[in-house]
Amino acid sequence: MPAVSVACTVLNERDNIDLLVKSLMRQTLAPAEVIIVDGGSTDGTWERLEAARAKYPTLVPIRDESCSLQRSPGPIARGRNVAIAAAASDIVACADAGCTYHPDWLVNLTGPIVAGDSQYSVGGSYIDLTNIDLTIIDPRASTIWDVASAPFFGVKLNADAATKSCTARSMAFRKELWRRVGGFPENVFLGEDTVFDSKVRKLVTPAFPERAKASYQPRHTLRSALRQMVSYSVTDGVLGGRSARLGRNLARCLAEVLAILAIAYSPIPLMCALALEIYFAFRLDWRELRKAPMQTLAARLIFSLIVPWVVAWYQTVGSITKKNRPNRQNVT
Repeated sequence: MPAVSVACTVLNERDNIDLLVKSLMRQTLAPAEVIIVDGGSTDGTWERLEAARAKYPTLVPIRDESCSLQRSPGPIARGRNVAIAAAASDIVACADAGCTYHPDWLVNLTGPIVAGDSQYSVGGSYIDLTNIDLTIIDPRASTIWDVASAPFFGVKLNADAATKSCTARSMAFRKELWRRVGGFPENVFLGEDTVFDSKVRKLVTPAFPERAKASYQPRHTLRSALRQMVSYSVTDGVLGGRSARLGRNLARCLAEVLAILAIAYSPIPLMCALALEIYFAFRLDWRELRKAPMQTLAARLIFSLIVPWVVAWYQTVGSITKKNRPNRQNVT
């Protein structure tokens, strides 16, 4: 097997970093190196990385404070680029904080590249529906709001579910391909992996290997999930992208308003609007949710009802102001 480097960037991820490193070091295809760029953490993340380096010889922590919002308009992209530039291997896999990885993740993800079938491989991410913690105490558990918000962030509820959506939580490519597209765009605050993916797909056809998803544990509350949706929506507005998505959500908002106004004459429009909203809430992963607790289903419907209003408003705000919102790590 050719050597494979794993690249990752983190900032203030003290609660997640140990699980991330441990899962990457237990891969059946042992990475030649695991390069983790710290953008200047102040919560003890860097100290944990230094301690882990003594235990894992192939761990390469790099502290680069230019990979923060205070010094770069695209700190996440810059952190990824710094890690990939330092990689010695021809094949690089991207991982992310807040995730853990099955022991066969790396071998499955890079399999199509090693076999010569593609230069680019996309694995996706998933949340374990069977492992839900309502108290948000167990760092290995997901919350009902993780499940409620999952499809709106391109996250699956089944490790075996088919996916063609990109995420830098699980992608691999030849380093030369990364150079050809100019790396991850450092002028993009969020969604840098989406921009990178769109450039790469103009050059090569991606592979979508099975069993190569990152196990994602954002541990959302309703507030934090909405905050993330706001940030992505503002970024879409700043970049001027996803205009079709904006149009769909504006149409949903208008339909809801008209249905409420029409209730004085007939309840039928409101019932039709509610049926459509239920469809939008569950259409992507109904099979996985069929046996979910009622409170999880209610959370999904609530979040889905809020989404069009958040997207329509904040994407419009982003398109007007052209200003991104800092994430929680950068605020810290």
